[in-house]
Amino acid sequence: MSDMGAEELSPPPTAGGVVLITGAATGVGRGCAVRFARHGFDVVVNHFGTENDARRTAALVESAGARALVVECDVSDDAKVRDMVSRVEREFGRLDALVNSAGTTAFIQHQRLEELSEVIWDRILDVNLKGPYFVTRAAVPLLRQSPRASVVNVSSAAAITGQGSSIAYCASKGALNTMTKSLARALAPQIRVNAVCPGPISTDWMRGVLSEEEIEGLAAGYPIPRVATADDVADAVFYLTALTSLTTGQCLVIDGGATI
Repeated sequence: MSDMGAEELSPPPTAGGVVLITGAATGVGRGCAVRFARHGFDVVVNHFGTENDARRTAALVESAGARALVVECDVSDDAKVRDMVSRVEREFGRLDALVNSAGTTAFIQHQRLEELSEVIWDRILDVNLKGPYFVTRAAVPLLRQSPRASVVNVSSAAAITGQGSSIAYCASKGALNTMTKSLARALAPQIRVNAVCPGPISTDWMRGVLSEEEIEGLAAGYPIPRVATADDVADAVFYLTALTSLTTGQCLVIDGGATI
């Protein structure tokens, strides 16, 4: 085997630094927190109203040898977001990466237009679109001090297909993809901004809505016929953060080939 082949097969290097992950109490956010901790990142575990789950994530981060800071904050509240980032600066004095994983939705069949109220629209857009913007904007001064700053937005394949839990959810993720591209231009070259777009993900939250059989059925016709796990998404998020330096403005789809 050539030296180049050996290098390609070697494990990824320990990266290190500080990462802020919103919505890190469960699911994809928790998966990302553990992944970053295993590669030497201290982790800011953001949550909103899920203290026990956030503490569990923090314990997993610490068991991986990293420092964890739990911060409760509704990402749709700009003032509280700025307070959260100020606390990160006080505690760590730096921020190298941001993962905007916090999200919400409502399960409403697309044909039932009248059920998708203005209140539901506003909450979904507040969390899924304004939230990532508020957190990114507040984090920019700290991120600019890092030589390898990165933002990754957790979007959805629903942004591409228009199929998902509700029309408002699909629209929020479509807008998030567009905002990712806009921010990539606005913050270059110091800060890279990308998004990941998973298909259905098997998480505790999803299993609270659908049975295991129903979840697996979602991917039955995909080229790779299985739904994503939190680890699948964490793989892509960590790659975009720490294992590439020339990738920005991209929306990486993780859906088993469903959208090809």
